[in-house]
Amino acid sequence: MRLLRFSAWRLLSIGPVLVGVVTFTFLLVRILPGDPVGTLLGPNSNAQDRIDLTARLGLDRPIYVQFYNFVVDLFHGDFGKSIQTGRPVVEELGAIFPATLELIIFSLFIALIVGVVLGLTSALREKKASDRVIRLATLVGNSMPEFWMGLILILIFYGWLGIVPAPSGRLDTGITVAHITGMEFVDSILTFNKEAFISSGRHLFLPALTIVFVISAPITRSVRASALEVISSDSYIAAKAHGIGGWALIRKYLVRNSLISLPTLSAIIFGFMLGSIVLVETVFGWQGFGQWALKGLSLRDYPVIQLTVMTVAFFYIIAFFIADVVHSILDPRIDI
Repeated sequence: MRLLRFSAWRLLSIGPVLVGVVTFTFLLVRILPGDPVGTLLGPNSNAQDRIDLTARLGLDRPIYVQFYNFVVDLFHGDFGKSIQTGRPVVEELGAIFPATLELIIFSLFIALIVGVVLGLTSALREKKASDRVIRLATLVGNSMPEFWMGLILILIFYGWLGIVPAPSGRLDTGITVAHITGMEFVDSILTFNKEAFISSGRHLFLPALTIVFVISAPITRSVRASALEVISSDSYIAAKAHGIGGWALIRKYLVRNSLISLPTLSAIIFGFMLGSIVLVETVFGWQGFGQWALKGLSLRDYPVIQLTVMTVAFFYIIAFFIADVVHSILDPRIDI
C-alpha cells in the first residue's frame, strides 16, 4: 500500500513537470540564434518568399498567440509538423526512436551486469592485482569519449579483424524484417528471422560495445565503493564472525546492500545516454533519435526541437520514477 501511494503520487507529479518543460522549451527555441525561414529558403530567396513562408509557418504572429496555439494543439495530440519535411514530428519520432531505445536499453543491460560483477570483484579483492586492473579500466572508461572509443573499435574489429560489418545502418543490404516494435534485433527474435537476427546483432555489437565500455565504468566505481562500505560494516563483520561465508555471505549481505544506489545511477546514465547518443549514432551511421534531434537543431526546426526536449524530459521522469520504486524495494528503510 505504501508503495502504491508513492507510485501514484509520483505519476501525478509528472503533469506539472511536463507543463514546465513545455513552457520552457517553447520559449527557449524562440530565443535561440538562427532563422528557420532563412535556413529553408537559402541565401537566394527574396523578401516576398520569406514573408509568405513566415506566415505559412505561423511565425508572424505574436509570441503569446503562437504559445496558445501550441498548447491547444498539444491537448489534441498534435505536436506540429517538421518545418523541413512537412511531416508530423510524432510520425518521424515513431520511425526513428525505437532504434535509439534498442541501442540504449541493450547497452545499459549489459553494462549493469558488467559493472556489478567487476565492482563486486574489485571490492572483494581490494588492493590485489585484479582490483588494480579493474580500477585502471574504469579510469580509462571514464576518460575516453564515446566517439573516440567507437573509432578505435571500428579500426580493430572492422579494419583489422574484419569480423563485423561496415558501420552503416542496422541491417545488411537485402535483409528485411517485419516491424513489430521497430527494434530490429528484437523484431528478428519475435519473428524467428534467423538471417535478420544475425545481421542486426552484428550491426548492434560495436555501438553497444562502445556504450558499454563507457557507462560500465561509473557503474563499476559506484558498486565497488558501496561494496567496500558494506564489507567494513558491523553487520557484515558480525555475519562473517558467525561462520557465514562463501556465496551465502555475498548473496545475503553484500550484493543487495551494494546495489542500493544503483537504480538512481542507472536512471542518470539512461537520461545522459538519451541526450548524448548522437555521438555514437554519427560514428556508426545509426539512424536514430540523436541524429534526428541534431539535424532539427541545426535547421532551427521548432517542432522537432520541442518534441526532442519533451521526449528526453519524459523519459528522464519515467527513469527516475522506476529508480525510486526499485530503490525503495531494495532498501525498505527509505521513507517514501
